[in-house]
Amino acid sequence: MIGRANQGCRRTRVEDEPVAICRLKRVAADLRGEIDHLLPKAAEEKNGKRIALIGAGPASLTVANDLMPLGYHCTIFEALPKPGGLMRTNIPSFRLPVEVLEEEMDMILDMGVEIHYNHRIDSLKELLDEGDFDAYFIGTGAPKGKELNIPGRTEGGANIHIGIEWLESIHFGHIDSVGEQVLVIGVGNTAMDCCRSSKRLGGKDIKVMARKSRPYFKASPWELEDAEDEEVEILVDHSPQCFVIEDGQLKGMIFDLVEWEENEKGRLVSTKQGETFIPADDVVLAIGQDNAFPWIERDIGIEFGEWDMPVVDRATFMTTREGVFVGGDAAWGPENIIWAVEHGHQAAISIHNYCRGVPVTDRPPYGMNLVSTKMGIHEWRYSNDYDPALRTEMRYADLEKRLSDMKIEAELGFDLKETVREVERCLNCDIQTDFTANLCIECDACIDVCPVTCLTITHNGEEEDLRQRLMAPADNTDQAIFASESLPQTGRIMVKDEDLCVHCGLCAERCPTAAWDMMQFDLLNPYAGHQSWPEKAITASTTSV
Repeated sequence: MIGRANQGCRRTRVEDEPVAICRLKRVAADLRGEIDHLLPKAAEEKNGKRIALIGAGPASLTVANDLMPLGYHCTIFEALPKPGGLMRTNIPSFRLPVEVLEEEMDMILDMGVEIHYNHRIDSLKELLDEGDFDAYFIGTGAPKGKELNIPGRTEGGANIHIGIEWLESIHFGHIDSVGEQVLVIGVGNTAMDCCRSSKRLGGKDIKVMARKSRPYFKASPWELEDAEDEEVEILVDHSPQCFVIEDGQLKGMIFDLVEWEENEKGRLVSTKQGETFIPADDVVLAIGQDNAFPWIERDIGIEFGEWDMPVVDRATFMTTREGVFVGGDAAWGPENIIWAVEHGHQAAISIHNYCRGVPVTDRPPYGMNLVSTKMGIHEWRYSNDYDPALRTEMRYADLEKRLSDMKIEAELGFDLKETVREVERCLNCDIQTDFTANLCIECDACIDVCPVTCLTITHNGEEEDLRQRLMAPADNTDQAIFASESLPQTGRIMVKDEDLCVHCGLCAERCPTAAWDMMQFDLLNPYAGHQSWPEKAITASTTSV
Protein backbone atom coordinates (compact mmCIF):
# COMPACT_ATOMS: atom_id res chain seq x y z
CA MET A 1 0.00 0.00 0.00
CA ILE A 2 1.74 3.08 -1.18
CA GLY A 3 -0.70 5.91 -0.70
CA ARG A 4 -2.99 7.56 1.83
CA ALA A 5 -6.39 7.48 0.18
CA ASN A 6 -7.84 5.74 3.23
CA GLN A 7 -7.17 8.78 5.41
CA GLY A 8 -9.59 10.99 3.49
CA CYS A 9 -12.41 8.45 3.24
CA ARG A 10 -15.77 9.80 4.43
CA ARG A 11 -16.85 6.36 5.60
CA THR A 12 -15.19 7.31 8.88
CA ARG A 13 -18.02 9.83 9.35
CA VAL A 14 -20.39 6.96 10.10
CA GLU A 15 -18.05 4.28 11.51
CA ASP A 16 -14.43 3.80 12.50
CA GLU A 17 -13.10 2.00 9.42
CA PRO A 18 -12.70 3.63 5.97
CA VAL A 19 -13.36 1.86 2.68
CA ALA A 20 -10.36 -0.34 1.86
CA ILE A 21 -9.37 1.89 -1.07
CA CYS A 22 -5.80 0.65 -1.41
CA ARG A 23 -6.93 -2.96 -1.44
CA LEU A 24 -9.60 -2.22 -4.03
CA LYS A 25 -6.94 -0.61 -6.22
CA ARG A 26 -5.05 -3.87 -6.00
CA VAL A 27 -8.12 -5.72 -7.29
CA ALA A 28 -8.25 -3.37 -10.28
CA ALA A 29 -4.55 -3.95 -10.96
CA ASP A 30 -4.71 -7.72 -10.50
CA LEU A 31 -7.71 -8.12 -12.81
CA ARG A 32 -6.81 -5.53 -15.42
CA GLY A 33 -7.08 -6.39 -19.08
CA GLU A 34 -4.85 -5.27 -21.92
CA ILE A 35 -3.60 -1.75 -21.16
CA ASP A 36 -0.73 -1.24 -23.60
CA HIS A 37 -2.83 1.09 -25.74
CA LEU A 38 -3.46 3.29 -22.71
CA LEU A 39 0.19 3.69 -21.70
CA PRO A 40 2.30 6.70 -22.73
CA LYS A 41 4.60 6.14 -25.69
CA ALA A 42 7.98 7.67 -26.40
CA ALA A 43 7.92 10.40 -29.03
CA GLU A 44 9.03 9.29 -32.49
CA GLU A 45 11.07 12.47 -32.85
CA LYS A 46 13.36 13.82 -30.13
CA ASN A 47 13.26 17.51 -29.24
CA GLY A 48 17.01 17.71 -28.65
CA LYS A 49 16.75 18.29 -24.90
CA ARG A 50 18.54 16.00 -22.45
CA ILE A 51 17.50 15.52 -18.82
CA ALA A 52 19.66 14.01 -16.07
CA LEU A 53 17.80 12.13 -13.35
CA ILE A 54 19.80 11.24 -10.23
CA GLY A 55 18.30 8.21 -8.52
CA ALA A 56 15.88 5.65 -9.97
CA GLY A 57 13.15 5.93 -7.35
CA PRO A 58 9.47 6.76 -7.94
CA ALA A 59 10.00 10.51 -8.34
CA SER A 60 12.67 10.19 -11.05
CA LEU A 61 10.78 7.44 -12.85
CA THR A 62 7.68 9.64 -12.93
CA VAL A 63 9.64 12.53 -14.44
CA ALA A 64 10.90 10.18 -17.16
CA ASN A 65 7.38 8.83 -17.71
CA ASP A 66 6.05 12.34 -18.35
CA LEU A 67 8.94 13.71 -20.42
CA MET A 68 9.76 10.80 -22.74
CA PRO A 69 6.48 11.20 -24.70
CA LEU A 70 7.39 14.86 -25.24
CA GLY A 71 10.62 14.02 -27.05
CA TYR A 72 13.13 14.40 -24.22
CA HIS A 73 16.13 12.13 -23.78
CA CYS A 74 16.13 11.03 -20.14
CA THR A 75 19.24 9.58 -18.50
CA ILE A 76 19.05 8.05 -15.02
CA PHE A 77 22.09 7.61 -12.79
CA GLU A 78 21.42 4.93 -10.15
CA ALA A 79 23.84 3.93 -7.39
CA LEU A 80 22.33 0.46 -6.97
CA PRO A 81 22.39 -2.44 -9.47
CA LYS A 82 18.62 -2.24 -10.04
CA PRO A 83 15.97 0.51 -10.23
CA GLY A 84 13.23 1.33 -7.75
CA GLY A 85 15.05 3.02 -4.90
CA LEU A 86 13.48 2.39 -1.50
CA MET A 87 10.46 0.79 -3.20
CA ARG A 88 12.74 -2.11 -4.05
CA THR A 89 15.11 -2.21 -1.10
CA ASN A 90 12.90 -1.19 1.83
CA ILE A 91 9.47 -2.64 1.07
CA PRO A 92 9.85 -6.39 1.59
CA SER A 93 8.73 -8.78 -1.12
CA PHE A 94 6.03 -10.22 1.14
CA ARG A 95 4.34 -6.81 0.90
CA LEU A 96 5.33 -5.70 -2.62
CA PRO A 97 6.40 -8.60 -4.85
CA VAL A 98 9.47 -7.77 -6.91
CA GLU A 99 7.84 -8.98 -10.13
CA VAL A 100 4.96 -6.52 -9.66
CA LEU A 101 7.37 -3.64 -9.06
CA GLU A 102 9.52 -4.54 -12.07
CA GLU A 103 6.49 -4.80 -14.35
CA GLU A 104 5.44 -1.28 -13.35
CA MET A 105 8.93 0.16 -13.82
CA ASP A 106 9.46 -1.59 -17.15
CA MET A 107 6.45 0.27 -18.55
CA ILE A 108 8.52 3.44 -18.10
CA LEU A 109 12.02 2.17 -18.85
CA ASP A 110 10.88 0.42 -22.03
CA MET A 111 10.12 3.81 -23.56
CA GLY A 112 13.86 4.11 -24.10
CA VAL A 113 15.08 5.67 -20.88
CA GLU A 114 18.87 5.50 -20.66
CA ILE A 115 19.87 4.18 -17.25
CA HIS A 116 23.31 3.68 -15.70
CA TYR A 117 23.34 1.22 -12.79
CA ASN A 118 26.05 1.12 -10.11
CA HIS A 119 26.73 4.75 -11.00
CA ARG A 120 26.82 6.89 -7.89
CA ILE A 121 27.05 10.63 -8.47
CA ASP A 122 29.77 11.85 -6.10
CA SER A 123 29.86 15.44 -7.32
CA LEU A 124 26.94 17.42 -8.69
CA LYS A 125 29.38 20.16 -9.67
CA GLU A 126 31.26 17.79 -11.97
CA LEU A 127 28.01 16.65 -13.58
CA LEU A 128 26.94 20.25 -14.13
CA ASP A 129 30.34 21.24 -15.51
CA GLU A 130 30.18 18.47 -18.09
CA GLY A 131 27.30 20.40 -19.66
CA ASP A 132 25.71 17.34 -21.25
CA PHE A 133 22.21 18.05 -19.96
CA ASP A 134 19.64 20.83 -20.20
CA ALA A 135 18.05 20.19 -16.79
CA TYR A 136 18.73 18.06 -13.73
CA PHE A 137 16.38 16.29 -11.33
CA ILE A 138 17.51 15.01 -7.93
CA GLY A 139 15.43 12.09 -6.67
CA THR A 140 17.83 10.38 -4.30
CA GLY A 141 15.34 9.89 -1.46
CA ALA A 142 16.21 9.98 2.23
CA PRO A 143 18.83 7.23 2.30
CA LYS A 144 20.34 7.77 5.75
CA GLY A 145 18.81 6.01 8.73
CA LYS A 146 18.86 7.85 12.04
CA GLU A 147 21.25 6.72 14.76
CA LEU A 148 20.56 6.06 18.44
CA ASN A 149 23.64 7.32 20.21
CA ILE A 150 23.26 5.94 23.71
CA PRO A 151 25.81 4.06 25.85
CA GLY A 152 26.88 0.75 24.34
CA ARG A 153 26.10 1.67 20.74
CA THR A 154 29.70 1.45 19.53
CA GLU A 155 30.63 -1.70 21.45
CA GLY A 156 27.59 -3.63 20.21
CA GLY A 157 27.83 -2.46 16.63
CA ALA A 158 27.93 -5.89 14.98
CA ASN A 159 24.44 -6.74 16.24
CA ILE A 160 22.90 -3.27 16.13
CA HIS A 161 21.52 -2.41 12.70
CA ILE A 162 20.16 0.68 10.96
CA GLY A 163 16.70 -0.28 9.73
CA ILE A 164 16.76 0.90 6.12
CA GLU A 165 20.31 -0.38 5.58
CA TRP A 166 19.37 -3.71 7.16
CA LEU A 167 16.33 -4.12 4.88
CA GLU A 168 18.50 -3.31 1.85
CA SER A 169 21.02 -5.96 2.89
CA ILE A 170 18.19 -8.49 3.20
CA HIS A 171 16.91 -7.62 -0.27
CA PHE A 172 20.30 -8.14 -1.90
CA GLY A 173 20.94 -11.38 0.02
CA HIS A 174 23.69 -10.10 2.32
CA ILE A 175 21.65 -10.98 5.43
CA ASP A 176 19.67 -14.22 5.62
CA SER A 177 19.31 -14.85 9.34
CA VAL A 178 18.79 -13.10 12.65
CA GLY A 179 19.00 -14.00 16.33
CA GLU A 180 16.05 -15.53 18.15
CA GLN A 181 15.44 -12.41 20.27
CA VAL A 182 15.13 -9.16 18.31
CA LEU A 183 14.24 -5.67 19.47
CA VAL A 184 13.00 -3.16 16.89
CA ILE A 185 13.24 0.45 18.06
CA GLY A 186 10.61 2.68 16.46
CA VAL A 187 6.95 2.46 15.48
CA GLY A 188 6.79 3.70 11.88
CA ASN A 189 6.06 1.62 8.80
CA THR A 190 9.77 0.86 8.40
CA ALA A 191 9.78 -0.59 11.91
CA MET A 192 6.85 -2.82 10.95
CA ASP A 193 8.77 -4.05 7.90
CA CYS A 194 11.78 -4.75 10.11
CA CYS A 195 9.90 -6.73 12.75
CA ARG A 196 7.97 -8.76 10.17
CA SER A 197 11.18 -9.45 8.25
CA SER A 198 12.79 -10.64 11.49
CA LYS A 199 10.06 -13.26 11.87
CA ARG A 200 10.89 -14.58 8.40
CA LEU A 201 14.64 -14.71 9.10
CA GLY A 202 14.30 -17.03 12.08
CA GLY A 203 13.47 -14.64 14.91
CA LYS A 204 11.23 -16.16 17.57
CA ASP A 205 10.76 -13.41 20.15
CA ILE A 206 10.30 -10.11 18.31
CA LYS A 207 9.47 -6.97 20.25
CA VAL A 208 8.75 -3.49 18.91
CA MET A 209 9.70 -0.85 21.46
CA ALA A 210 7.74 2.42 21.55
CA ARG A 211 8.51 5.50 23.64
CA LYS A 212 4.87 6.63 23.61
CA SER A 213 1.42 5.06 23.51
CA ARG A 214 -0.37 3.78 20.42
CA PRO A 215 -2.17 7.03 19.40
CA TYR A 216 1.25 8.54 18.70
CA PHE A 217 2.50 5.74 16.44
CA LYS A 218 3.44 6.72 12.89
CA ALA A 219 2.75 3.29 11.43
CA SER A 220 -0.51 2.74 9.58
CA PRO A 221 -3.12 0.91 11.68
CA TRP A 222 -3.22 -2.03 9.27
CA GLU A 223 0.59 -2.34 9.41
CA LEU A 224 0.37 -2.64 13.19
CA GLU A 225 -2.41 -5.22 12.89
CA ASP A 226 -0.41 -7.27 10.39
CA ALA A 227 2.63 -7.28 12.69
CA GLU A 228 0.59 -8.36 15.70
CA ASP A 229 -1.14 -11.05 13.64
CA GLU A 230 2.35 -12.44 13.00
CA GLU A 231 2.94 -12.62 16.76
CA VAL A 232 5.08 -9.51 17.10
CA GLU A 233 4.79 -7.93 20.55
CA ILE A 234 4.50 -4.13 20.76
CA LEU A 235 5.56 -2.54 24.07
CA VAL A 236 4.66 1.09 24.80
CA ASP A 237 6.14 3.72 27.12
CA HIS A 238 9.65 2.24 26.95
CA SER A 239 12.39 4.83 26.41
CA PRO A 240 15.84 3.44 25.43
CA GLN A 241 18.49 4.06 28.08
CA CYS A 242 21.47 1.96 26.97
CA PHE A 243 22.68 -1.17 25.21
CA VAL A 244 23.98 -3.89 27.51
CA ILE A 245 27.29 -5.37 26.32
CA GLU A 246 29.14 -8.23 28.00
CA ASP A 247 32.53 -9.44 26.73
CA GLY A 248 31.96 -7.50 23.51
CA GLN A 249 28.62 -9.20 22.86
CA LEU A 250 25.19 -7.55 22.81
CA LYS A 251 22.99 -8.96 25.57
CA GLY A 252 20.02 -6.62 25.41
CA MET A 253 18.88 -3.14 26.35
CA ILE A 254 17.78 -1.25 29.42
CA PHE A 255 14.69 0.91 29.02
CA ASP A 256 13.21 3.62 31.19
CA LEU A 257 9.55 2.98 31.97
CA VAL A 258 7.86 6.32 31.43
CA GLU A 259 4.52 8.05 31.77
CA TRP A 260 3.54 10.99 29.57
CA GLU A 261 1.58 14.09 30.53
CA GLU A 262 0.93 17.44 28.92
CA ASN A 263 2.60 20.44 30.55
CA GLU A 264 1.16 23.93 30.77
CA LYS A 265 2.29 24.62 27.18
CA GLY A 266 0.48 21.56 25.85
CA ARG A 267 3.68 19.62 25.25
CA LEU A 268 4.13 16.01 26.25
CA VAL A 269 6.72 15.46 28.96
CA SER A 270 7.79 12.12 30.37
CA THR A 271 8.26 11.02 33.95
CA LYS A 272 10.44 8.01 34.72
CA GLN A 273 8.60 5.32 36.68
CA GLY A 274 11.36 2.74 36.74
CA GLU A 275 13.52 0.74 34.35
CA THR A 276 13.68 -2.74 32.87
CA PHE A 277 16.17 -4.97 31.07
CA ILE A 278 15.03 -6.78 27.91
CA PRO A 279 17.36 -9.39 26.38
CA ALA A 280 18.20 -9.28 22.68
CA ASP A 281 20.48 -10.98 20.18
CA ASP A 282 19.93 -8.23 17.60
CA VAL A 283 18.57 -4.69 17.70
CA VAL A 284 17.20 -2.91 14.63
CA LEU A 285 16.97 0.90 14.75
CA ALA A 286 14.00 2.23 12.77
CA ILE A 287 13.57 5.68 14.29
CA GLY A 288 13.52 7.75 11.14
CA GLN A 289 15.42 8.72 8.02
CA ASP A 290 17.54 11.70 7.03
CA ASN A 291 18.60 13.16 3.74
CA ALA A 292 22.26 13.10 2.80
CA PHE A 293 23.78 15.53 0.31
CA PRO A 294 27.58 15.39 0.76
CA TRP A 295 27.81 15.11 -3.02
CA ILE A 296 26.20 18.51 -3.62
CA GLU A 297 28.83 21.20 -3.31
CA ARG A 298 27.86 24.35 -1.44
CA ASP A 299 29.37 26.75 -3.99
CA ILE A 300 27.27 25.94 -7.08
CA GLY A 301 24.32 28.23 -6.43
CA ILE A 302 22.10 25.80 -4.51
CA GLU A 303 21.18 27.26 -1.14
CA PHE A 304 20.79 24.98 1.86
CA GLY A 305 18.45 25.74 4.72
CA GLU A 306 17.28 24.09 7.91
CA TRP A 307 18.51 20.54 8.57
CA ASP A 308 21.06 20.98 5.78
CA MET A 309 18.37 20.50 3.15
CA PRO A 310 18.40 22.24 -0.25
CA VAL A 311 15.98 25.14 -0.53
CA VAL A 312 13.28 23.94 -2.95
CA ASP A 313 10.27 25.87 -4.23
CA ARG A 314 7.15 23.97 -3.17
CA ALA A 315 5.24 24.84 -6.35
CA THR A 316 7.92 24.39 -9.01
CA PHE A 317 10.37 21.99 -7.28
CA MET A 318 13.28 24.09 -8.56
CA THR A 319 16.24 24.86 -6.32
CA THR A 320 17.88 28.27 -6.10
CA ARG A 321 20.00 27.25 -9.09
CA GLU A 322 17.98 27.43 -12.28
CA GLY A 323 17.58 24.14 -14.06
CA VAL A 324 18.16 21.97 -10.99
CA PHE A 325 15.04 20.39 -9.51
CA VAL A 326 14.41 18.15 -6.50
CA GLY A 327 11.50 15.85 -5.63
CA GLY A 328 10.41 12.87 -3.57
CA ASP A 329 11.93 12.32 -0.14
CA ALA A 330 14.99 14.29 -1.24
CA ALA A 331 12.94 17.50 -1.26
CA TRP A 332 11.46 17.75 2.25
CA GLY A 333 12.16 14.45 3.93
CA PRO A 334 10.44 11.05 4.09
CA GLU A 335 6.88 10.76 2.84
CA ASN A 336 5.10 8.03 0.92
CA ILE A 337 5.41 6.80 -2.64
CA ILE A 338 2.30 8.58 -3.90
CA TRP A 339 3.73 11.93 -2.82
CA ALA A 340 6.98 11.12 -4.64
CA VAL A 341 4.98 10.36 -7.79
CA GLU A 342 3.11 13.66 -7.50
CA HIS A 343 6.41 15.49 -7.03
CA GLY A 344 7.62 13.86 -10.23
CA HIS A 345 4.56 15.01 -12.17
CA GLN A 346 4.92 18.59 -10.95
CA ALA A 347 8.69 18.66 -11.51
CA ALA A 348 8.19 17.37 -15.06
CA ILE A 349 5.86 20.32 -15.75
CA SER A 350 8.54 22.69 -14.48
CA ILE A 351 11.32 21.01 -16.47
CA HIS A 352 9.22 21.15 -19.64
CA ASN A 353 8.59 24.85 -19.06
CA TYR A 354 12.24 25.55 -18.25
CA CYS A 355 13.54 23.83 -21.37
CA ARG A 356 11.13 25.86 -23.54
CA GLY A 357 11.96 29.18 -21.93
CA VAL A 358 8.55 29.39 -20.24
CA PRO A 359 8.47 30.57 -16.59
CA VAL A 360 8.43 27.54 -14.31
CA THR A 361 5.78 29.29 -12.24
CA ASP A 362 3.31 28.93 -15.13
CA ARG A 363 1.22 25.92 -14.13
CA PRO A 364 -1.43 24.27 -16.30
CA PRO A 365 -4.89 24.39 -14.74
CA TYR A 366 -6.60 21.53 -13.03
CA GLY A 367 -9.81 20.53 -14.76
CA MET A 368 -13.10 19.46 -13.29
CA ASN A 369 -16.22 17.84 -14.72
CA LEU A 370 -19.58 18.27 -12.98
CA VAL A 371 -22.46 16.22 -14.38
CA SER A 372 -25.94 15.81 -12.91
CA THR A 373 -26.77 12.25 -11.94
CA LYS A 374 -30.53 12.78 -12.13
CA MET A 375 -32.40 10.63 -14.67
CA GLY A 376 -35.99 11.23 -13.57
CA ILE A 377 -38.10 12.39 -10.67
CA HIS A 378 -36.78 9.67 -8.39
CA GLU A 379 -34.18 8.04 -10.62
CA TRP A 380 -30.44 8.55 -10.24
CA ARG A 381 -27.32 7.16 -11.87
CA TYR A 382 -25.83 6.01 -8.59
CA SER A 383 -26.87 3.96 -5.59
CA ASN A 384 -27.37 5.90 -2.40
CA ASP A 385 -28.47 2.97 -0.27
CA TYR A 386 -26.46 3.04 2.94
CA ASP A 387 -24.77 -0.31 3.47
CA PRO A 388 -24.02 -0.87 7.18
CA ALA A 389 -21.49 -3.62 6.42
CA LEU A 390 -18.23 -3.44 8.33
CA ARG A 391 -14.89 -3.23 6.52
CA THR A 392 -14.09 -6.43 4.64
CA GLU A 393 -11.36 -8.45 6.30
CA MET A 394 -8.31 -9.21 4.18
CA ARG A 395 -7.44 -12.87 3.59
CA TYR A 396 -3.84 -13.86 4.30
CA ALA A 397 -1.58 -16.73 3.37
CA ASP A 398 -1.23 -19.39 6.05
CA LEU A 399 0.86 -17.95 8.90
CA GLU A 400 3.40 -20.76 9.10
CA LYS A 401 3.78 -20.82 5.34
CA ARG A 402 4.27 -17.10 4.87
CA LEU A 403 6.75 -16.82 7.74
CA SER A 404 8.88 -19.51 6.11
CA ASP A 405 9.79 -17.45 3.04
CA MET A 406 10.44 -13.73 2.52
CA LYS A 407 8.97 -13.93 -0.99
CA ILE A 408 5.54 -15.34 -0.12
CA GLU A 409 3.04 -12.49 -0.38
CA ALA A 410 1.21 -12.08 2.92
CA GLU A 411 -2.04 -10.60 1.60
CA LEU A 412 -4.08 -12.68 -0.84
CA GLY A 413 -6.32 -9.83 -2.02
CA PHE A 414 -10.11 -9.69 -2.29
CA ASP A 415 -12.10 -12.15 -4.37
CA LEU A 416 -15.06 -10.94 -6.47
CA LYS A 417 -17.63 -11.32 -3.69
CA GLU A 418 -15.45 -9.49 -1.17
CA THR A 419 -14.74 -6.75 -3.70
CA VAL A 420 -18.43 -6.09 -4.36
CA ARG A 421 -19.19 -6.03 -0.65
CA GLU A 422 -16.41 -3.53 0.05
CA VAL A 423 -17.35 -1.30 -2.90
CA GLU A 424 -20.91 -1.09 -1.56
CA ARG A 425 -19.53 0.59 1.57
CA CYS A 426 -18.52 3.62 -0.51
CA LEU A 427 -20.49 6.78 0.30
CA ASN A 428 -20.03 8.29 -3.18
CA CYS A 429 -17.62 11.09 -2.39
CA ASP A 430 -17.47 11.86 -6.11
CA ILE A 431 -21.18 12.74 -5.98
CA GLN A 432 -21.53 16.29 -4.68
CA THR A 433 -24.63 18.12 -3.52
CA ASP A 434 -25.52 21.13 -5.67
CA PHE A 435 -27.99 23.75 -4.42
CA THR A 436 -29.88 26.32 -6.53
CA ALA A 437 -31.16 28.98 -4.14
CA ASN A 438 -33.84 30.54 -6.37
CA LEU A 439 -35.66 27.18 -6.63
CA CYS A 440 -35.95 26.67 -2.88
CA ILE A 441 -39.41 27.16 -1.29
CA GLU A 442 -38.13 26.60 2.26
CA CYS A 443 -40.36 23.58 2.88
CA ASP A 444 -37.71 22.06 5.19
CA ALA A 445 -38.13 18.63 3.57
CA CYS A 446 -34.38 18.30 3.08
CA ILE A 447 -33.72 19.20 6.71
CA ASP A 448 -36.27 16.69 7.94
CA VAL A 449 -34.88 13.81 5.88
CA CYS A 450 -31.16 14.44 6.43
CA PRO A 451 -29.80 11.47 8.44
CA VAL A 452 -26.83 13.38 9.85
CA THR A 453 -28.51 16.79 10.54
CA CYS A 454 -26.03 18.71 8.42
CA LEU A 455 -28.56 21.24 7.01
CA THR A 456 -30.34 24.29 8.37
CA ILE A 457 -32.07 27.41 7.05
CA THR A 458 -31.20 30.53 8.99
CA HIS A 459 -30.50 34.24 8.69
CA ASN A 460 -27.12 35.22 7.28
CA GLY A 461 -24.26 36.05 9.61
CA GLU A 462 -20.57 35.60 10.34
CA GLU A 463 -19.16 32.14 9.70
CA GLU A 464 -18.39 31.51 13.37
CA ASP A 465 -22.00 32.28 14.26
CA LEU A 466 -23.42 30.21 11.39
CA ARG A 467 -21.41 27.19 12.49
CA GLN A 468 -23.10 27.26 15.89
CA ARG A 469 -26.58 27.71 14.46
CA LEU A 470 -26.54 24.37 12.65
CA MET A 471 -28.62 21.64 14.29
CA ALA A 472 -25.30 19.92 15.02
CA PRO A 473 -22.68 22.68 15.48
CA ALA A 474 -19.95 22.58 12.81
CA ASP A 475 -16.91 22.71 15.07
CA ASN A 476 -14.36 21.37 12.57
CA THR A 477 -12.99 24.64 11.20
CA ASP A 478 -10.61 22.77 8.89
CA GLN A 479 -13.66 21.93 6.74
CA ALA A 480 -15.54 24.78 5.08
CA ILE A 481 -19.29 25.10 5.49
CA PHE A 482 -21.63 25.82 2.58
CA ALA A 483 -23.71 29.01 2.71
CA SER A 484 -26.12 29.74 -0.14
CA GLU A 485 -27.31 32.96 -1.67
CA SER A 486 -30.42 34.54 -0.14
CA LEU A 487 -33.54 32.41 -0.56
CA PRO A 488 -36.45 34.07 -2.44
CA GLN A 489 -39.15 33.46 0.19
CA THR A 490 -37.61 35.02 3.31
CA GLY A 491 -34.11 36.15 2.44
CA ARG A 492 -32.61 33.52 4.73
CA ILE A 493 -29.84 31.18 3.57
CA MET A 494 -29.25 27.44 3.40
CA VAL A 495 -26.25 26.35 5.49
CA LYS A 496 -24.64 22.92 5.20
CA ASP A 497 -21.90 21.28 7.24
CA GLU A 498 -19.72 19.60 4.61
CA ASP A 499 -17.89 17.71 7.33
CA LEU A 500 -21.01 15.76 8.31
CA CYS A 501 -22.56 15.21 4.87
CA VAL A 502 -22.40 11.57 3.73
CA HIS A 503 -23.60 12.30 0.16
CA CYS A 504 -26.65 10.07 0.56
CA GLY A 505 -28.73 12.19 -1.85
CA LEU A 506 -31.89 12.09 0.26
CA CYS A 507 -32.13 15.89 0.17
CA ALA A 508 -32.25 15.82 -3.63
CA GLU A 509 -34.75 12.96 -3.71
CA ARG A 510 -37.10 14.67 -1.26
CA CYS A 511 -36.85 18.20 -2.74
CA PRO A 512 -40.11 19.02 -4.62
CA THR A 513 -38.57 21.80 -6.73
CA ALA A 514 -35.19 20.25 -7.67
CA ALA A 515 -33.36 22.93 -5.72
CA TRP A 516 -31.02 20.14 -4.63
CA ASP A 517 -29.19 18.06 -7.24
CA MET A 518 -26.43 15.46 -7.02
CA MET A 519 -23.51 16.22 -9.34
CA GLN A 520 -20.80 13.73 -10.24
CA PHE A 521 -17.36 15.24 -9.82
CA ASP A 522 -14.24 14.28 -11.78
CA LEU A 523 -10.87 15.92 -11.09
CA LEU A 524 -8.67 16.20 -14.17
CA ASN A 525 -4.97 16.37 -13.34
CA PRO A 526 -2.65 18.25 -15.72
CA TYR A 527 0.66 16.81 -16.84
CA ALA A 528 3.70 18.12 -18.66
CA GLY A 529 2.79 19.10 -22.21
CA HIS A 530 -0.88 19.51 -21.34
CA GLN A 531 -2.65 21.79 -23.83
CA SER A 532 -6.30 22.19 -22.84
CA TRP A 533 -9.26 20.44 -21.25
CA PRO A 534 -12.49 19.52 -23.04
CA GLU A 535 -14.71 22.52 -23.61
CA LYS A 536 -17.20 21.53 -20.88
CA ALA A 537 -14.57 21.08 -18.19
CA ILE A 538 -14.31 23.67 -15.44
CA THR A 539 -10.73 24.80 -14.87
CA ALA A 540 -8.97 26.11 -11.79
CA SER A 541 -5.42 27.41 -11.67
CA THR A 542 -3.09 26.35 -8.88
CA THR A 543 0.21 27.53 -7.50
CA SER A 544 0.91 24.67 -5.13
CA VAL A 545 0.78 20.89 -4.98
